[in-house]
Amino acid sequence: MSALRQHVADYLAMRRALGFRLERAGALLTQFVAFAEEEGTDVIKVQLALAWARLPRGASPTWVARRLQVVRPFARHLAVIDPANEVIPIDLCAVRVTRRLPYLYSPEEIAALMSAARQLKDPLKAATFETLVGLLACTGLRAGEAMRLDRGDFDAEGALLTVRNSKFNKSRQVLLDSTTVQVLRRYGRRRDELCPSPPTPALLLSSTGARLGHPVLQPTFVGLLRQSGVGTSAPRRPRVHDLRHSFTVVTLLRWSRDGGDVAARMPALSTHLGHRDPGSTYWYLQAAPELLGLAADRLEAAFGDGR
Repeated sequence: MSALRQHVADYLAMRRALGFRLERAGALLTQFVAFAEEEGTDVIKVQLALAWARLPRGASPTWVARRLQVVRPFARHLAVIDPANEVIPIDLCAVRVTRRLPYLYSPEEIAALMSAARQLKDPLKAATFETLVGLLACTGLRAGEAMRLDRGDFDAEGALLTVRNSKFNKSRQVLLDSTTVQVLRRYGRRRDELCPSPPTPALLLSSTGARLGHPVLQPTFVGLLRQSGVGTSAPRRPRVHDLRHSFTVVTLLRWSRDGGDVAARMPALSTHLGHRDPGSTYWYLQAAPELLGLAADRLEAAFGDGR
């Protein structure tokens, strides 16, 4: 094992012990080490990192910036151990990353997607996708979080879902309303009827009885969009993740209309969504024109016309 490869192993072990998952970073740093070994060096130089980040030829500026973001903290770590390693400047190939505005599903569109799911030929797949769409829409879970749920994470009596080791390696509990509890119970009975002895403890099963995963989720959801006609006139095709965005915006709209203190409730919503800080949740205030309009109405009511 080369010295640089050992440094990567030690660095990843240290960061993971602090709670960072670093799945993508670990894979990219391994690729970077292989590139450095081919170049015959165990020392990180700015030009070496830049040459690797620009692979393959013709890569976009965003691609290059994201690869450099992976190497930069590792290079900084090594520079403390051995000054022969260079620190990669923070502004090197920097790009401004903008968040894509979400597609906001209406209740009718969510119902249409669930109806399309019921038409899937495989009965287990149909039950799973109808349940998944509804669950994401009414809880705001990330799709990956829902697919990682095990049966034991659903507490029907307590009306709770336990989301384990999600983004930022954090776990949380999500409260469910009585309707969602009933739907999950009904799905569980149907799932166990169709697949009584699955090889996995997963709550949501694919048609093979395995845990539902992204390779099945993404193409199936595209098919549901096509069959239901949802988003056909949208500038960009709606995504599964937009169900989470829709839940958040609907929640904020409801709070704004009921006259309560939205700002005081934001930390609770951030916790529910698994956001690291309320700033990520506040982004939704600019994601929906209706929310901006309600905010403007409140300002006008509080401070007058101002003219």
